Amino acid sequence: MQEKTIELQRCRVSPAEEPTATMTSLPLTFFDMEWINFHPLRRVFFYGFPCSHTHFVDTIIPQMTKSLSLTLKHYFPLAGNLIYPLNSSDALPVLRYRPGDSVPLTFSESVRVSDFDYLSGHQSREADDFYAYAPHLLDKITEPDSDDIIIPLLSLQVTLFPETGICIGIACNHVATDARSTFDFMKAWASITKLGGSDSSFAGPSLDRSLIKDPHGLSIKKWNNIKKNKIEPPLSRIPIPTNRARFTFVLSHKDIEKLRAFVLEKRPNLVHLSAFTLASSLAWTCMVKSENSIACIDEDESLYFAFLADARLRCNPPLPEGYFGNCLASGFIVESRNGDLRGENGFLIGVEKIGELIRRKANDKDEIFVGVEKWWENYAGLAGKRVIGVAESSKIDVYDADFGWGRPKKFEFLSIDEDGYSMSVVKSREFVGGLEIGLSLPVVLMDAFAGFFADALKK
Repeated sequence: MQEKTIELQRCRVSPAEEPTATMTSLPLTFFDMEWINFHPLRRVFFYGFPCSHTHFVDTIIPQMTKSLSLTLKHYFPLAGNLIYPLNSSDALPVLRYRPGDSVPLTFSESVRVSDFDYLSGHQSREADDFYAYAPHLLDKITEPDSDDIIIPLLSLQVTLFPETGICIGIACNHVATDARSTFDFMKAWASITKLGGSDSSFAGPSLDRSLIKDPHGLSIKKWNNIKKNKIEPPLSRIPIPTNRARFTFVLSHKDIEKLRAFVLEKRPNLVHLSAFTLASSLAWTCMVKSENSIACIDEDESLYFAFLADARLRCNPPLPEGYFGNCLASGFIVESRNGDLRGENGFLIGVEKIGELIRRKANDKDEIFVGVEKWWENYAGLAGKRVIGVAESSKIDVYDADFGWGRPKKFEFLSIDEDGYSMSVVKSREFVGGLEIGLSLPVVLMDAFAGFFADALKK
């Protein structure tokens, strides 16, 4: 198979300044520990920018390398590693940075310029085609003097499509950062690049892990369970062939208002009708109908919808907006009968169940952490069941990362290729108040979903 890219330069980038000795190791909170054995998260950003090979090599590469070093000065944990002391009796895993640690950064050039418009569209695209432009997160190694497992946290790739655009790919370990922290890092790198390599006005993130309270000792309990069962972290692999297609379904603000009006007409007593609630129910019920159209599913089978919530402002006291790390409340699971969801009132049932869980639990500071000790157990209980989950966040503007080339033309969250059936939900680039729903599904299922989605909006 012909290679899609030519490597131009591979380097390792360290922070521009070494952090102080007292800040080179970060403990894992129970929010972090939840993701310690999760697969790498891969994202790609496509920028329309008619750049020549010469300008890319002579100007863009030096600029981005310098600005990355300045950005890592503030986000130095990403240049380090996860230390996984599986054979130690009392040590806990930490994010460790040592002087000289660095992030791999690869610059390449696409030999298939037409891929840019194809991959940055909304239409159906082969999921495998994106991975030439996404970096590989380096595999774990064993530290010789301690037998600790060392796991890299970040890898970056920048690909030129000559005279057409640039793609930035990022692969990171979820144990270090959630979606908000990842996009804060991307926006910082973009801003420093756009400003010509100056970080003088950048305040930097909050790295204070003591802000996360763990009265139940959940982090230690999770780690003790990992050691007891001798669970080693998974290898970093590229999940191809995926045998899937990717499609982006866009809801404009007008679409969302029509859905809200429809719900209020039928169920005037429902109170939580956010854009996320409406979009989630629409996608869930379209998925249920799609699966029923190609397979025989029992009417009484339980189906599940799972989502997360950023808990930074729901902690007591609230965390700083720029808190770096994971802070995702993940105890949100909605259950319903197949027969109900695929029926005429399926969308309304989904809206009611999702909206009520958000109103009663996710938006209540006193309720959001009730049952936190059961989060992992509850999610594990979904194994083997029909579940659709949500990745990313409808509150994060993924298109607000301008390297000096304007806003990205397209964003894709590649990791939904690996998560059973999941969808990404982010703010729309095209419509203020709109949303983009990204899906990765087998072609037959995707075709069915697209039909049900279009029909639902027409009605």
